[in-house]
Amino acid sequence: RFILMIIVGKEVDGAAALAALEPVDLCILSKLNSLIKEVTDNMEHFELGIAVQKVYDFIWEEFCDWYIEMVKPRLYNKEEKDENGRNAALWTLKNVLMDALKLLHPYMPFITEEIFCTIQSEEESIMISSWPAYTEEKAYQTEEKAIELIKEAVRGIRNIRTQMNVAPGRKAAMFVVSEVEAVRNVFEEGRLFFASLAGAS
Repeated sequence: RFILMIIVGKEVDGAAALAALEPVDLCILSKLNSLIKEVTDNMEHFELGIAVQKVYDFIWEEFCDWYIEMVKPRLYNKEEKDENGRNAALWTLKNVLMDALKLLHPYMPFITEEIFCTIQSEEESIMISSWPAYTEEKAYQTEEKAIELIKEAVRGIRNIRTQMNVAPGRKAAMFVVSEVEAVRNVFEEGRLFFASLAGAS
C-alpha cells in the first residue's frame, strides 16, 4: 500500500535512477542478491520451509523495518535538487518488491500475482516472469558494512533512550565521534536517515 501510494502516476527513469543509487539502496540490493542465491539453493534442495522463512525475514526485517524507514526522508524531501535521489529510492523500492514477490510466488501464488500486476505494467504475469538471478556485480559488501554500522548505532541509541525514558517524539542533539575517517564519512553520507531513525535534532 505504501509503495502504491508513492509510485502511482510517477514515471521513473531507470538509467538515471541507477546512476543516483545511494549506499542504502546498494545495501538492500546486495542483501536481496544474497537472498536470491540462498533461496534458489534451498528450493533446489527441497528445503522449502527454510527458503520461505528467509524470504519472510528479508521482507519484514530488512525491507519494511529498515529500508523503507531509511528512504522516507528522501521520498518526502521536496527539494528539486534531490529529484534524482527520490527517483533512485522509488526505483529500488519497486524492483526489490518485484523480486521479493517472485521469490514468494511459489508459496502465495494468488496474492503475489495480484500485487505484481497492480504495481507494474511491464510484465503480463508473475507466473511467466523470469526467476530472479544472483550476480556477482550486485554484491556491494562495502555499502552493506556501512549501513550495518549505522543500524548498530541506531539500535544503541534507541536502547539508551528507552533506558532513560526519553519520550519517542523528543529530539536529542547527537555527536558522532570517531578517529576513523571512513566511519565519519559513513555517518555524514547517511545523516538524513540516521537523524530520522535515531531521533536526532
